[in-house]
Amino acid sequence: MALAVERVREIAERVAASSGLEVVDVEFLGGGSARMLRVFLDKPAAGVEHGVTHEDCANFSREFGTILDVEDAVPGGSYTLEVSSPGLDRKLTKPADFSRFVGSRIKLMTRQPVNSNRHFEGRLESFENGRLTLDLSVASHKSRKKMGADAGKTIEIEFANVEKANLVPEI
Repeated sequence: MALAVERVREIAERVAASSGLEVVDVEFLGGGSARMLRVFLDKPAAGVEHGVTHEDCANFSREFGTILDVEDAVPGGSYTLEVSSPGLDRKLTKPADFSRFVGSRIKLMTRQPVNSNRHFEGRLESFENGRLTLDLSVASHKSRKKMGADAGKTIEIEFANVEKANLVPEI
């Protein structure tokens, strides 16, 4: 299945690039007759969030679905293809994601504790040389309680130690 995911991701990235889009994530979910292939798209913009439109998703879905079927890239029979934006609380997975969203609020969980804590929320101040700097003073009350003595400080975390990270919507 890992080979199928990589092949599908390569096809998705090729189709997305031809439309000025970026593949944020590809997920296979479920099994049997309830299989789902999800593709999350975004529009890369230098420091400005433009977002992907419904039309972008529909056009991508049509072209991508056709290629998947012609190349028989999804083994195992029928599946449902879902194409959408990553949402306001999008995952941050690649170094480029952290570079792109410097200045944004994020929540993250580390693999190994940093100052006896694995959960952090703050403004991403910088991402350089594989290290991200978080200003924890902007964290929610709930997150401040979890962070304890670190709340209100600035902390550096190695990218390799980040297990999971998401944007925190600021509305």
